[in-house]
Amino acid sequence: MTGATVGVVVITMGDRPKELGSLLESVAAQEGDPVTVVVLGQGVKLPVLPEGVAGVELAQNLGIPGGRNAGVQWLRENGGVDIVVVLDDDGLLPRKDTLRLVREAFAENPRLGIAGFRIADEVGVSQRRHVPRLGGRDPLVSGPVTTFLGGGHAIRMQVIDEVGDFPAQFFYAHEETDFAWRVLDAGWDIDYRADMVLQHPRTEASRHAVYYRNTGRNRVWLAKRHLPAPLVPVYLATWAAYTVAQRPPLPGLKEWWAGFLEGVRVPCPPRKPMRWRTVGKMARLGRPPVI
Repeated sequence: MTGATVGVVVITMGDRPKELGSLLESVAAQEGDPVTVVVLGQGVKLPVLPEGVAGVELAQNLGIPGGRNAGVQWLRENGGVDIVVVLDDDGLLPRKDTLRLVREAFAENPRLGIAGFRIADEVGVSQRRHVPRLGGRDPLVSGPVTTFLGGGHAIRMQVIDEVGDFPAQFFYAHEETDFAWRVLDAGWDIDYRADMVLQHPRTEASRHAVYYRNTGRNRVWLAKRHLPAPLVPVYLATWAAYTVAQRPPLPGLKEWWAGFLEGVRVPCPPRKPMRWRTVGKMARLGRPPVI
């Protein structure tokens, strides 16, 4: 699969044209065969894009998972690709071999479903929350994991065809975990790759207005959709205790609980509990689906 075709999906709110331009330049500078690139405007008018980059102006903001799904669908309708790479519009590929490494990773492991990039700031430091291991351990060490970062990752198109799209209902927060759990349950691997770097400004997730409410709601939806029944209360109790222990600002905590209760009250089908074999695999990888 070293000669695999690659499609790059970028979604934007149209408010970072300079950063978007730099990202697209870094994609164009990648070694190897050219890739298909599509930029999707979330209910906004797109800036002028470089020659060869496709632009799609969505009628409305579909949220992060919905925007990614639209990008994948565009790739399908325009020739298809073997690997889908998703990048944040304010990110940057500082190395020119990243997409070559992506192709090689999927060629070397036929069961690799997702390769998650290392997110690093301008001086090369990765925040703890950007390392998909408990405690944010070992950001410079690659290896198998149970989830991945949305800002920079590569997915085998066959996997999307098999397990389905990102959950558009989530709109923002935990859509990667929902997708990752389905991928693991289908028998695919997820790798964190420290050598595949997306440079990204240092930020806090709580900068988003919907952060607290959506994280509370979507945690419940994750459990209701994918966990075996005995693990649902354990998972939710663990995350409720963790959230309170983090001492978020009172308005944020109120929003989190409002979202949590919304998740309990509002269904988010389909429910397809993962197999206990998958629970065991996640535990062996250091993150059982209760934490």
